[in-house]
Amino acid sequence: MNMNPVVWFEIYVADMPRARAFYEAMLAVRLEPLADPTVDDGTNLEMWAFPGQPEGAGACGTLARMEGCAPGGNGTLVYFGCDDCAVEAARAAANGGRLVRDKFAIGPHGFIALVEDTEGNVVGLHSMK
Repeated sequence: MNMNPVVWFEIYVADMPRARAFYEAMLAVRLEPLADPTVDDGTNLEMWAFPGQPEGAGACGTLARMEGCAPGGNGTLVYFGCDDCAVEAARAAANGGRLVRDKFAIGPHGFIALVEDTEGNVVGLHSMK
């Protein structure tokens, strides 16, 4: 395998406007709506994409709302790259999230912080400084 192992991610949410506001504020980005790829089968999938470059390093992904896919802790952890993860962790706490673990060193791999979003999902923040 000569590529990064994660190629896509979806963070399931119950309240899309609340979740969008949280992630846009925490990461200082604008999410863009994606067309429902399941429109023909009536699934009613709502997706908002994080900014990204499909040909760039790392994985692209979305917030997703779909019947039968509840948010919350279930063992999957997505890490967002940051310049200084303490900044985004503070934004998370200021915008309705909860700080699970403040910024800490992970040796030569930089630093991480863990936050809980407004939907009960835990996400990681990673930086090299």
